[in-house]
Amino acid sequence: MKQKGFTLFELLVSISIIGILVALVSLSYSSAQRKARDSRRIEDMKSIQSAAEQYYSLASFVYPASTSAPADWTYGTDVILDIFPTDPKGVGWTAYSCSGFPASYCCCAAMENSDNGNATDSSCTFAGSGNFYCVRSQQ
Repeated sequence: MKQKGFTLFELLVSISIIGILVALVSLSYSSAQRKARDSRRIEDMKSIQSAAEQYYSLASFVYPASTSAPADWTYGTDVILDIFPTDPKGVGWTAYSCSGFPASYCCCAAMENSDNGNATDSSCTFAGSGNFYCVRSQQ
């Protein structure tokens, strides 16, 4: 009489293959998440730069006073930036750092992938690639 079923060795091999596949998918997924968060940081920096330049043109050639409140990004009845962007990974990991307002500005975001940035530090020292993505005043 022949018994039906799997042997212990066949089960162990199957479980091992499934485990390896899950590990590979998990690594790929976390890498994609880091890239997506870095893309969001770049877009946030560009929107800050765009809003600051728009404010500059409306407010007789001065930038907003600070980045502390959304009200600072309203000029007259024009709402230029209603909510200042925050880091997609959450408060406590890293905050967007801005300095120099209202004469000029430099805003930087720390990147998770070091090859996604355009600066080596948060002081707007631009250098091909680095751990930070920074924007500065255009005027």
